[in-house]
Amino acid sequence: MSDHYYTRTPNTAHDRHLLETELRGHKLRFVTDSGVFSKTGVDFGSRVLLDALELVDNAKVLDVGCGYGPMGITAAKLAPNGQVTMIDVNERAVALAAENVKLNGIANAAVLQSDVYEQVKGRSFDTIITNPPIRAGKDVVHRIFEEGAELLAPGGSMWVVIQKKQGAPSAAAKLEAVFGNVEEVTKEKGYRILRAWKEA
Repeated sequence: MSDHYYTRTPNTAHDRHLLETELRGHKLRFVTDSGVFSKTGVDFGSRVLLDALELVDNAKVLDVGCGYGPMGITAAKLAPNGQVTMIDVNERAVALAAENVKLNGIANAAVLQSDVYEQVKGRSFDTIITNPPIRAGKDVVHRIFEEGAELLAPGGSMWVVIQKKQGAPSAAAKLEAVFGNVEEVTKEKGYRILRAWKEA
């Protein structure tokens, strides 16, 4: 069986590359490798989410399934007085994200290897962002929604990108069931950006 980007320890041969890109007006560089999500460039869905994302200057942000770090690192730029925690089950992704935090001179982000939320239990965040691992299955995606709700501070939001064909309507229904509040912030080329929020 081939490795998936949500494999804890990918065995795929290394194939490192340096990407240079611009996200939310910031020029950023990312080292990528085989065995991680969207290794050839920042995926379109993550870009759509980042373009829509609203953060206060001092937000405490959690990036779930951070990959090599484009969303979390951009969030750290958008909330310069905040703190971003980036988590992923994939140890290769975690190592790359940590390398990319340093490469981009980010002082307000930390990266942890974590199976869903195991390493951040008991903490509180203002914003959770996720491009969820759809191929890991609905159970994993629903855990991200359900357990994430418990980690959000009152008034906090979860931002999710999901393709319509990969189950955006059922994801929206699940978020509605968990949070009671969900909106479709934007949609582009089949990608939906959903924001669910916790009552203040």
